[in-house]
Amino acid sequence: MAERSRRPDPADRQVSSARMVATLYGSRIRSQATFRTSFVTDVAGQVLIVATEFLELWVILSQVGTLGGMTLAQVAVVYGLGALAFGIGDLLFGEIDNLSSYIRSGKLETLMIRPVPLLLQISSLDLSLRRIGRIVVGLAMYVTALAIAGFSPTPSTLALAVLAPLAGALLFGALFTMAGALQFWLVDGREFANAFTYGSNYVATTPGAVFALPMRAFFTFVVPATLIAYAPTLALLEMPGPALVPSWAGWMGLPAAVLVWIVAGLLWRAGVRRYTGAGG
Repeated sequence: MAERSRRPDPADRQVSSARMVATLYGSRIRSQATFRTSFVTDVAGQVLIVATEFLELWVILSQVGTLGGMTLAQVAVVYGLGALAFGIGDLLFGEIDNLSSYIRSGKLETLMIRPVPLLLQISSLDLSLRRIGRIVVGLAMYVTALAIAGFSPTPSTLALAVLAPLAGALLFGALFTMAGALQFWLVDGREFANAFTYGSNYVATTPGAVFALPMRAFFTFVVPATLIAYAPTLALLEMPGPALVPSWAGWMGLPAAVLVWIVAGLLWRAGVRRYTGAGG
């Protein structure tokens, strides 16, 4: 009697996927850590960029006193949280933004024939450790500004303070995935896609009350950028929010990330199925 073929155990597949992820990301990290001078220089450059961006907000606040009803310390919480979330999301998913170059060069075909999920391969192709600079500065600014702004931790708000950067990173990751998926239809549409990723980063690091009501509605219900840092800051500091962004919206980051990832996954799958090769 012929021996029945053994079906792969789902648990074994999960362990195999976890090892695959560790192997891919581990190889990228080791390759970049070899060139230490370049790594330090890149990180320093990212630190300088973040510092310069926040300096712009500081100059504005030095003239008007408050921005969107927030003091400098409160704005620093928004900026630090937004920079931290974007840094994590950009580190893990930022390479998807270069999908159009892989399509034009034909490199995407070589990735598609490998027995590894395409999205995982692309996201790990250039795991740029220089982005750690933005993460470190964002984290330091976030924690310091919370203390200066008078954050009074409770078990619930402390949990929100920890989960908010992760939920924001998931939202940015979903936006990067959607922007990459659009490039299956718009091969030269990288700049168009960047309007929703890097544009959302600008909105996320700015108090949402400064935007006009239509723009605030767009970046809350269509592209949920205000839920990344501004709304959580309102909840953490127990501040009333403007129209369309009440303080309780600070708890909606994670549910919003789940919904946006569902849309991103469907869009990505549709784009992959539509793709017919670099030759059309």
